[in-house]
Amino acid sequence: MSTEDTYERLGVPEAERHATPDSTGDMPAAFIGHGSPMNAIEQNRYTDAWSTFAASMPKPKAILVVSAHWYVNITAVTAMRVPRTIHDFYGFPQPLFDVEYPAPGDPELAQRITDIVEPTYVGLDADSWGIDHGTWSVLRHMYPRADVPVLQLSINAELPFDYHFNLGVKLHQLRSEGVLILGSGNVVHNLRLVDWHSPGQGTDWARRFDDAMRDIMTHDASELGAASAHGDYAMAVPTPDHFLPLAYVAGLAAAAKTPATTIIDGYEMGSLSMTAYQLRSA
Repeated sequence: MSTEDTYERLGVPEAERHATPDSTGDMPAAFIGHGSPMNAIEQNRYTDAWSTFAASMPKPKAILVVSAHWYVNITAVTAMRVPRTIHDFYGFPQPLFDVEYPAPGDPELAQRITDIVEPTYVGLDADSWGIDHGTWSVLRHMYPRADVPVLQLSINAELPFDYHFNLGVKLHQLRSEGVLILGSGNVVHNLRLVDWHSPGQGTDWARRFDDAMRDIMTHDASELGAASAHGDYAMAVPTPDHFLPLAYVAGLAAAAKTPATTIIDGYEMGSLSMTAYQLRSA
């Protein structure tokens, strides 16, 4: 099925099928603290902030998302024209499993990404992945019509922080080509220590770590690699999957020589940070 066929299926008007940014500056980029999958079907201050962020920028040519939930042993980018909606969770209400996010893909852009980052290898994934909830739970609020092509870049679990940061630096060029780059994870993400009786609350250690990362991101994102030396790192980042999407945005910030600003912050269940950051043109 071609991209045009996908637009027909989505019912996107002809005039909007080839929308391009209406600004000559770089597209913004962002890290989104996505939190619970339920944010996909709820409206709250976090989802309102994501919607407001999308409304504040030109419509992107495409969206590239580094999601915590595609954490595998290879670096790859989705290259199918019609990516499937992946429901990569369990134990949630049926309406969440019923969600579909039928955005088109963009195989040509996927190939472009592999060229930009050479000699770093990025495989083209034609059929194994799609759009996981780290992506669609956010994009349902940012672009509810699913009318912008979406690609995902996997997080290579076998490689260190510096690899991910440097890959973010290489991806900077895409911003000048109308591509919105998003990292989707959580700065603090410890599900083993979730306290269901503490909605909207963060523990002292979660706040300390989140505050320290905010100081880095809003001043000199190239220093984010020092996060592992922080005294609360082991509690805040028991596994790197949700933290590493921030490395890509830090790399973008370093390449642009501009600090990030906070879109929104907050905490949930004691051990989750919902902080989100944005990069604007210098």
